[in-house]
Amino acid sequence: MAGTFGELLREYRTAAGLSMGQLAGRIHYSKGYLSKIENGLKPPHETMARLCDGVLDAGGALVAAARSARDQAVTLDRRQVLVAGTVLGVTLAGGPRPVPDERVLTGIRTSFEHLRELGTQTSPVVVLESLTAQVRTVYALAAENPEPARSRLLLLAARIAEYTGWMSQEAGDDQRALLWTRRASELAAAGGDREIASYALVREAGLALYRQDPIATIDLARQAQLSGRPSTRTLALAARREAQGHALAGDRAAYERALDRAVELHGSAAQDTRAYPVLGSTAPGSVELARGWSLYDLGRPAEAAAVLDRELARLPASSRRSRARFGARRSLAHALSGEVDQSCLTLAETLEDAAHVDSATVRTDLRELARTFGRWHNHGAVREVYPALRRVLRQQG
Repeated sequence: MAGTFGELLREYRTAAGLSMGQLAGRIHYSKGYLSKIENGLKPPHETMARLCDGVLDAGGALVAAARSARDQAVTLDRRQVLVAGTVLGVTLAGGPRPVPDERVLTGIRTSFEHLRELGTQTSPVVVLESLTAQVRTVYALAAENPEPARSRLLLLAARIAEYTGWMSQEAGDDQRALLWTRRASELAAAGGDREIASYALVREAGLALYRQDPIATIDLARQAQLSGRPSTRTLALAARREAQGHALAGDRAAYERALDRAVELHGSAAQDTRAYPVLGSTAPGSVELARGWSLYDLGRPAEAAAVLDRELARLPASSRRSRARFGARRSLAHALSGEVDQSCLTLAETLEDAAHVDSATVRTDLRELARTFGRWHNHGAVREVYPALRRVLRQQG
């Protein structure tokens, strides 16, 4: 095979028996733009590479070539993880407290659940300060109490730390997200439970997914399935994340195998009845939402849009963060399949949720959508929705 992306694209296009104009029509890009890509006059855009990969059945080769050409490797130094004393080195003023009874533990857990519910509907900055204070308080209580209260408090602190990491990611601070996620793993291990440690690897895989790193996504998701004794539910979440990593790499066969495992595991997962709140997304149809997400990454936007249309209709209005995240990707999928009017129609429904939840991860797809709309800047529906899209993209914190 050829060396540059343009040469590789030309080889796959020629092998498929398509003219440049025919391929341009199928991916909804101009022939002139495609010509510049093939001739090395413009760098390949990853979205365009995914569409070409899907149409030409390149099995991820074009996606990998585009990523290599871009040569963007974003890694976070594991040495940046703060030690426990730095992150949570606090004690409660006034000396030791009585051992907290069941009502106190229930109250702390309920307080966290309220913050978690609020986090599904509003900006992460609204809850981050309270979450940080709460995890430190619970950790301090654990440090000054004997067993079995100590372990229960450590596990609750671990769960709060994991969610704090997720909200940090939503606020656009990936470094702090990684720190809190790894701290959650340490707290869980100290509390004698490897479940949160396994799930923390799923969360790290999610961070890798959003920085467009399929290799790290797959590796971390596989580690989550092999480390400790994860529950069936966590195994399902890890398999789902692995599938998304394979889709990002353009490997449809591996994606389908991993997603089939996720579907099977999800169907057999028992309800989590342990003493700390449930891990991961509780949105209905989470595996199918991931399917729609992944079909987009596989360069099949029309299929992705159909799945996301169906699954988003099942999400309750209260799941604003999930509605915004998958709604943005649905609108992007419609646009890239040439359904500009439908993209604008669905985007109008999504922008209100996106404005409320103020999510850095949602804005990633919205920025891509704004770039895509540039090809139809004179389209009436695009002109109508674009000002609202720009307002959401300018929003931060």
